Order: sequence, then C-alpha cells, then structure tokens
Amino acid sequence: MNAVSAIDKQITGYLTELNTMQKKAVLSVVKAFAIEEKDDFDKEMSRRFSEMESGAVKGYTLEEASAHARKAYKASKSKK
Repeated sequence: MNAVSAIDKQITGYLTELNTMQKKAVLSVVKAFAIEEKDDFDKEMSRRFSEMESGAVKGYTLEEASAHARKAYKASKSKK
C-alpha cells in the first residue's frame, strides 16, 4: 500500500506543475488506460459467463466451495 501512496504523491506533485493543456493530455491518457482495463474485464467476464451457461465449465455453489476449503484446511492441519 505504501508503494501506491508514494506513486499517488509523485503524480499529484507533477500535476501541480502542468499547465491546462498538459493536464488535458494527461487526462486523455488516463481515460484511455481506464477504458482499456474496463474493456478487458468486460470481455473476460462475458467469456466466463458464456462458458458457465453453455456447460463447458462446471460452476460451484458457495456450499461446495466452502466444503472443499474446509476439507483442504483440515488435511493441511493433519499433515503438520
């Protein structure tokens, strides 16, 4: 978390030195990155949802996932 806050501080420091035109350019770059990330996320979620609906991938209920996690936890404790 400290690395992120240090980066945020650096960016904020540079922003105060920019003129309006430069700030608009930075904003357009940031928007492009944000849109790209959102598009990638949306595509991945659509792909996964389609796989679940078609039955290509088996989904697990919360109960199944919890039971598996408990079993794995107990097995790891008994090995120690």
